[in-house]
Amino acid sequence: MKKNTIITISRQYGSGGRELSRILADKMGVKRYDRKVVAMAAEQVGAGDPLEEIISRSYNVSENCLGNLGDAAFDRVPAYNQLYIEQGRIIRAIADEGNGAVFLGRCADVILDGMPEVYSFFICADDAFRTKRAQTHYGGMSLKQLNEIEKARKRYYSFYTGRTWGDPQNYHLTINTSRVPLEKAADLILSYVEFCQGE
Repeated sequence: MKKNTIITISRQYGSGGRELSRILADKMGVKRYDRKVVAMAAEQVGAGDPLEEIISRSYNVSENCLGNLGDAAFDRVPAYNQLYIEQGRIIRAIADEGNGAVFLGRCADVILDGMPEVYSFFICADDAFRTKRAQTHYGGMSLKQLNEIEKARKRYYSFYTGRTWGDPQNYHLTINTSRVPLEKAADLILSYVEFCQGE
């Protein structure tokens, strides 16, 4: 696998995407970036609030919104959301370093679209799998609670990218983790990338 390989993971809430991104980063020997990007951006723009509050606020976008990001032109985002602009800059700077990385969420699939050796994957799961995982990994949340969080994330993605979250045409591959164990899903992703790179 090429040293500058970037993998972005977008995921249905409760599908195991966070754990899968960690497995991938370990197998690749690279860093994983998720909410860490938000913390880095908050530090740059001087947002001193607790990280959970910053993340929660970032999902508060209009119900009826058109995307402002378009085709990865994140500098067209309105100036009132400096945090998002800074996240985009940080994600691109990390990718530009050429050391490879795994990005979880944060619209990294669109921010990095068109850059060489960037591969984007969408992780989903059926309701039964998500319900079971909510009990073991999300403090006993209900499926309804998972879906509410997911709804906010969909709006966020649509608002900043102008794309439909989860649309398979936006990703290299979509994987249903209710049918494939996370470890195998990671191997499948790496095999796909290596195939694309001709290795």
